[in-house]
Order: sequence, then structure tokens, then C-alpha cells
Amino acid sequence: MKKSKNPRKNSRKMPAELTHLDARGRLKMVDIGAKAVTRREAVARGRVTMARATLDAIIGGRLKKGEALAAARLAGIIAAKRTHEIIPLCHQIALQVAEVEFHADRTRGAIEIEARAVTDARTGVEMEAMVAVSAAALTLYDMAKAIDRAMKIEDIRLVRKSGGRSGDFVRSGESTRWQS
Repeated sequence: MKKSKNPRKNSRKMPAELTHLDARGRLKMVDIGAKAVTRREAVARGRVTMARATLDAIIGGRLKKGEALAAARLAGIIAAKRTHEIIPLCHQIALQVAEVEFHADRTRGAIEIEARAVTDARTGVEMEAMVAVSAAALTLYDMAKAIDRAMKIEDIRLVRKSGGRSGDFVRSGESTRWQS
């Protein structure tokens, strides 16, 4: 297979400028001081697939470690609030909302995770929503690993975002539970 000489030709559209790099190509934190404070919201989603017996144990609250969904919900909320401590160049944001919900999919043997983050700030909350999903998924794994080490964390993605200069984004083919 012949490689394209244009690295962008075979990939998704790339931004014209990477905002986290200075003129010399070094990492930097973006200066958001001149941006307007606006209402910003993001919804992210992911899933943990597992054996059906594991799903039944989680949903039924029968794990030896305790209530997995409650622990995962709290982990997601805490992670959203502390995203700036985990992702090096994220700004510290005061969240007005951090929500994490779970949906059991017995057909696929999975728990779908959806997180929503909302703020009035100068920068978006996409990372906060995705970090919340990630932490909730990892917590579910931790709570149930004694009975199912083959669980998989999959498909963590931004589903929707609103606010800010870049405008709104809605992932094609997905609906969200929460609406602005």
C-alpha cells in the first residue's frame, strides 16, 4: 500500500494550529484570559463489557466489595472535578454540574456510562466529561475484577458539546439523555 505524502489526507480534518504548542514547538498552557465566559456543556459516553453473570452481580448489588454503581458514580464526579490534576494542560474549572449515569445492556453484556459536565467559564468541559466516564469505568472494573478480569473498557467518546467559540458539536448517530 502506497503511503500518502500528505499526512492529513488519510485522516480527519486537523486544526490549522495546535493551541498547546508555542512558536518553538514546546508544550504550553493556553491563555484563556481574553475569552468570554459562556455556558459550556459536554456529554461523554463509554462502556464496560463483561460476562452476563458479572453484569447481574453489579446490577443486583452482589459484589463482595460493595455497591459498584454508587462507587463508580462518585469516582466519576470526583474525577470530573479534578480533571486539571490528571490531564496536564487542562485548566481548573468550577463545575456547576457533574453527573454520571449508567444503563445496563443485558443483550451486549455491558454497562453504558454517560457523564455530563456543565460550567460557566472561559474554556470547555469536554475533558471533564470524558475523564468522568473513564474513572467510572475503571471503578467498575476495580469493583468486579475478582469475578471477571476479562472485562473491557471501550469506546470512550465525546457525544455532544455546546458553548464557546468553536460552537456546538453533536456526534452523528447518537442521542443524549440530557438536553441543554
